Amino acid sequence: MKNNPLIEGVSDAVGFVGGALLGFWIGRLIGWDIFAPGYGNASIGGIVLVGFGGGLGLQLARRWRSRQNSNKE
Repeated sequence: MKNNPLIEGVSDAVGFVGGALLGFWIGRLIGWDIFAPGYGNASIGGIVLVGFGGGLGLQLARRWRSRQNSNKE
């Protein structure tokens, strides 16, 4: 079955943004602020968490979509 591009785009966006926000808030909880002035260790750690969270959220969205497609077949 052919994938719907709208569903792919929306699910990827939701997964990425949701994961990035989760990474951002985890970073804030442990004291890593991505918006801190300069590029200190806490700022870099926060940036890494946001990137990691976004990538993880995107992968989870794609696995969810893949599981949904396999259930249809």
